[in-house]
Amino acid sequence: MVIREQYLLRIRPFYDSEMVKVITGIRRCGKSTLMKQIMSEISKNKIAGDHIIYINFEDYQFRKISNADALYRYVEALITDDNKYYLFIDEIQNVDEFELVINSFRSTHNISIFITGSNSKLLSGELATHLSGRTVSFRIMPFSFREFCELKNGYEDGMAKEQLLDEYMRWGGFPIVCKETEEESKEVLLSNIYDAVVLKDIIMRNKVASPAALEKVLEYVIANSSLTISGNNIANVMNEEEQIVSAPTIYDYLRYMEEACICDKVSRYDIRGKKVLAYEEKTYVCDLGFFHLKKNRIKDEYNYIVETLCYNELIARGYKVYIGKTFKGEVDFIAKRGQEKFYVQAAYMLSDEKVVEREFGAYDNINDNYPKYVITMDRIMMSRDGIIHLNLIDFLINDIR
Repeated sequence: MVIREQYLLRIRPFYDSEMVKVITGIRRCGKSTLMKQIMSEISKNKIAGDHIIYINFEDYQFRKISNADALYRYVEALITDDNKYYLFIDEIQNVDEFELVINSFRSTHNISIFITGSNSKLLSGELATHLSGRTVSFRIMPFSFREFCELKNGYEDGMAKEQLLDEYMRWGGFPIVCKETEEESKEVLLSNIYDAVVLKDIIMRNKVASPAALEKVLEYVIANSSLTISGNNIANVMNEEEQIVSAPTIYDYLRYMEEACICDKVSRYDIRGKKVLAYEEKTYVCDLGFFHLKKNRIKDEYNYIVETLCYNELIARGYKVYIGKTFKGEVDFIAKRGQEKFYVQAAYMLSDEKVVEREFGAYDNINDNYPKYVITMDRIMMSRDGIIHLNLIDFLINDIR
């Protein structure tokens, strides 16, 4: 088992907090396993087993707990004294009005609450209304490349990191997919995850009237990961294919996709004006396996793949990420975490002087002293003018600072 230390490190300070710990992420990214790792750590602190309550709503035995009243009765019956309890609820979005019960337990019992869900609306919608200021959230991603290497070295000891990166860039980091060795099995599992996310977390949850149109839009978004997209542009493409879908409907679809954690919309940030710009957002798919599933990779697309990979790595490390807008152009990423801030340019290879000038020149109009990086797959580093050139594998394996 891969211990997901980069997430545990961020969650540990809140183990005993009254804040509700909300763990979100796409379906099958490893939220349940992470929750069990937290439970294991808590149990080692001499916490009695009957004071750790675990409910997994994808487990058939909990099928009858489908509403707030049933959830309240079940948990209340297990709390028999005033000592500290730890409540873990997996895939809580399956319970109607769950937020009412969570708020009640938080305010009336000596309890630490952890919940997971495959929908980011857990924070922005249901929970925000009743628990404003009383939640702390953690976004979980599929395996990072570092975690992928940790897993794979147990199966295929001695594989070169370059080989592992090629496999990772092709099949992504969903744990259940990473454990398979046969490509046919990987493809089947990845397709099943994709279908489950589309059906359960997008179509059924949002009562989508035209699933076929939604899937077309989703395929377009995934195939164009790291590119600027808009509802109007997608509507034009759809109309050319004789599938009439309005721009407002497409914007709804994009919101559903983001809530299901299958992709992120990333805003541009005006570096000079120091403000977020509400236009020309880029979209990044959460796992490169989906990119492989929906678009055959060719050499010219490696730039998109590397950029998507770097974005997902920054999110997994807990950074807030923006596209940097300068006076004459843009920087791929501005990464912020607490007081930490740095810039990233991501590309496949610095294949000629024109590409070198494009990537390093992106920083010409940025005069602050925050660290600036160019990340590529080149083996020979060409750092210059205070701009640090990093090999992609070195970036993925090691902390950037």
